[in-house]
Amino acid sequence: MGETRGNSAMIAIMLLFCMFVFHSEIADAETYLVGDAAGWSLHVSTWSNDKHFKDGDEFVFKYDPKVFKVVKVKPEDFGSCNLDGPIAVYTSGNDTITLHTGLHFFISSNRDDCYRHGMSLPLQIS
Repeated sequence: MGETRGNSAMIAIMLLFCMFVFHSEIADAETYLVGDAAGWSLHVSTWSNDKHFKDGDEFVFKYDPKVFKVVKVKPEDFGSCNLDGPIAVYTSGNDTITLHTGLHFFISSNRDDCYRHGMSLPLQIS
């Protein structure tokens, strides 16, 4: 009987520890409005230049879904604004995306806006 209480206590301690670690990660995450007040719009490509992002941060893309969509692409498709074979396409006009460590690439679904008007955004997450 004493061993059962000991195991229960150990399980409770482990659960509390896991909750603490999980809560700490959530508390550290920040939410960013991509493009600030202008949202996902022309010339957004320099928006992230002075920002430092970390694992678990959320990015809110606000835009008019009647005009374009947000497309997550592979690194090799970013510079050419290639829309073939996207990783993901966001269409709501108010998309929240949680990103994890690595380099992520987003472009406009309107190739001309991407290529000529800077609607492309690389995001480095540390």
